[in-house]
Amino acid sequence: MGARDNAAPIIIKRKKVAGGGGHHGGAWKVAYADFVTAMMAFFLLMWLLNATTEKQRKGIADYFNPTIPINRISGGGEGAFGGDSVFSEDTVAQNGTGASNFKPTQELQAVGQTGTQSIDADSKPGLADQDLRRIEEALLGVGGESMVSEQLARHIVTRLTDEGLIVEFFDTEDEALFETGTARPTPITGELANMITRVFELVDNEVAINGHIRALPEVLKTNPSWDLTTDRALAMRDLIEQAGFPPRRVQRVTGFADRKPSLRNPMAVRNNRIEVILLRSDQ
Repeated sequence: MGARDNAAPIIIKRKKVAGGGGHHGGAWKVAYADFVTAMMAFFLLMWLLNATTEKQRKGIADYFNPTIPINRISGGGEGAFGGDSVFSEDTVAQNGTGASNFKPTQELQAVGQTGTQSIDADSKPGLADQDLRRIEEALLGVGGESMVSEQLARHIVTRLTDEGLIVEFFDTEDEALFETGTARPTPITGELANMITRVFELVDNEVAINGHIRALPEVLKTNPSWDLTTDRALAMRDLIEQAGFPPRRVQRVTGFADRKPSLRNPMAVRNNRIEVILLRSDQ
């Protein structure tokens, strides 16, 4: 008994084991956040491609271009930052060095520095905004020299758009461009046609003619708006051609009926109008 009393006590340690794999760090959270960000950027890109026009996409691309480029055309070769470009017609795509063909045609040849232009800007002179402004000033007399009389100016409104310079001729309360319900032009319309022909002789761009009319009462059995606006646009085309305007420069003649009113009131007289559009050369 004495020996047992002198023995060292036995101590049992019980270790509590927690469930699970324990803490593994937060690196997976960073990776997941990068993945979500990449997917968001991808879907945003797809949405932009679907929701924008070609011109808007080009504007977005131009926004991200370097503002101070070293060289407009990149490529290897002789000279610092020089050499042949992949868009040069001197190189051949079939050989793996770019461009189009040994004997490129107008449809197949590499065009522009981005490959999206229909023709090189230097080879096809366009109608710059300053030229459009100059024609607009000649019509409205902004610079002090107007080609339009005060009587005619009451019927004219101009505006500059992406399509070109729109010259709009419209009815007033006391004077109409066409006889009521017909496509027979009044004398004031003939004077407007002669005037616009003289002004458009300053350039050689093509034109488009659009016809519009105010809304007619719904009680009519048949609505003649479509035929009437088309006939009026054709009548304006005949007038300018009789005044000496080259027929080859007329690109299109369209009637819009009452679908695009100029004023909120669809039955306003102001909605009776003819648009003669001086188109940009790059359209």
